[in-house]
Amino acid sequence: MSRLITWALIIGAIAFVLGFWNFAERVRVPAEEPARADGIVALTGGSLERLSTGVRLLEESKGERLLISGVNRVVTDEELLDAALNVDPRLADCCIDLGRGAEDTLGNAAETAAWAREHNYRRLILVTDDYHMPRSHAELSLALPEAEIVPYPVRTRWTDPALWRSDLGAASRIGAEYVKYLVIRGREAVLSLGTSEDEAADPA
Repeated sequence: MSRLITWALIIGAIAFVLGFWNFAERVRVPAEEPARADGIVALTGGSLERLSTGVRLLEESKGERLLISGVNRVVTDEELLDAALNVDPRLADCCIDLGRGAEDTLGNAAETAAWAREHNYRRLILVTDDYHMPRSHAELSLALPEAEIVPYPVRTRWTDPALWRSDLGAASRIGAEYVKYLVIRGREAVLSLGTSEDEAADPA
């Protein structure tokens, strides 16, 4: 019995390492130029480039409105839009919404879903850091299943293979994100199983 447990642990460790390696390689992809969408959402946290990229896409008319989700409640509109992002006041007034209710990625997804439904948006461009994109995309897809979510990842230094393969801090950052992504996928599988059981019990 102990030998089976040992082998199970070894196989699990190998599967985790291979999965992590694939995850780290997969997130290092350049963003493709997106077609026009209904709206754009940029998630706070990480680099300020997430937000400036969202503003740039809005300026390029890739969407009619931009939501910046997860803005700290102590940060004023002027501090973020004027001082940090240098946004044209006319663009800010007409087309940028600041969401202050989200404190994590799950909150970002809920905040974005409510915003999208309020505006009846069915196609969104999602902007966040490259290593954060799989989890953010999965959360938002679960929260807003009726919409198409187009990923627009912002490249970071953390996903540079030369860095994470040699720096424990960088590898740990990506590894933590990979674990969180696995948790979401596990939750998604459980929810899908529950839905399938309900449909089987009530085929009508």
